[in-house]
Amino acid sequence: MRTLFVSASIGSGHHQAQLAVQHALEGRGVCLQAREGDAVAYLKPSERWWTVDLYAFELRYAPWLYAWFYRRTDHDRPFSLIGWLCSWVGRAGLERDIAAAGPDLVVSSYWSSVPLADTVRRRRGRPFVNALIVTDYRAHRHWIRPEAEVIMVATEETAAQMVARGADPERVVVTGIPISPRFRALIGADRAELRARHGLRADQPVLLISGGGTGVYRALNELLDALGNLGRPVQVLLPATPQDTGVEVRGGATIHHLGYTTAFPELMAASDLVVGKAGGLTVAEATALGVPMVVYGPIPGQEEHNADFLERHGAAVWVRRRGDLRAGVLRALDPDEHARLSASARAVGVPDAAERVATALLARMDRA
Repeated sequence: MRTLFVSASIGSGHHQAQLAVQHALEGRGVCLQAREGDAVAYLKPSERWWTVDLYAFELRYAPWLYAWFYRRTDHDRPFSLIGWLCSWVGRAGLERDIAAAGPDLVVSSYWSSVPLADTVRRRRGRPFVNALIVTDYRAHRHWIRPEAEVIMVATEETAAQMVARGADPERVVVTGIPISPRFRALIGADRAELRARHGLRADQPVLLISGGGTGVYRALNELLDALGNLGRPVQVLLPATPQDTGVEVRGGATIHHLGYTTAFPELMAASDLVVGKAGGLTVAEATALGVPMVVYGPIPGQEEHNADFLERHGAAVWVRRRGDLRAGVLRALDPDEHARLSASARAVGVPDAAERVATALLARMDRA
């Protein structure tokens, strides 16, 4: 099956979702002729500054501006300037990939390549199934794409919200957010053995920092300060850039700067809590393993909705104020509360989401 997988390099989550789907399809015995594309790489330098570069600037220096943009563009009016622009911006790059792949199926894990693929399909007369994987727990208006023949979403709530806003219910399939099969293989793993394997103590809680894949997490230092001031020793795992490795002691927190590591699934399975941002893939991975989250400093808009989903389902503590951080983490570490949070996380987790996405794609290809 000739397939073009298009992600977006604005963090690692979109690409990780695509890889999980590739593995699931291959696990079904599908002979994939796969090509990978990047919606960001399709952009010209003049197009990047008002899209990707502006997004990065807003997250680092003006999150209030991104929050305003997110809410301002999340409307149900019949015309969206951003949606119309994304039908054309980056077209030459996607056309090259489609010409090279000759796909039967184009799978996007970011919304902007769906209208763009439809433009190429109409202009070049190349028939293929246009599919979208939604990687958050609530869909901004931009993700509700009429150009897609199948839209795969995280939850029944997400599907109902999209249908209420005009999505074709025949095209929306509830699958969960696809995650690597390595997480599924770690369900029920011996936490003490995992900690010993990675040089972690068995007698102190392990907290994994979720800082996102963009390298921009404004709240990191105040979060680390709070973890060092819990009044009890903890081990903090901090994924970071390859050169940022070593061990740092900050108050009662022993901070392990991980650098680049391929052991992230094992480290999450060894952890008591995931603390920080609420990216869609991180939420899907943590809930699959039953690891509760303490959410602090999420990206305005999509990550706030992810945090709201977790909080409403009892799978996380959402700390909204810096002064409440210490109490929120200690609450989540309380044995009874931790057990409740963990059970709720497992209840909303979908460890086999990638396989469900593969099923939905193959079913749609059978109808094509």
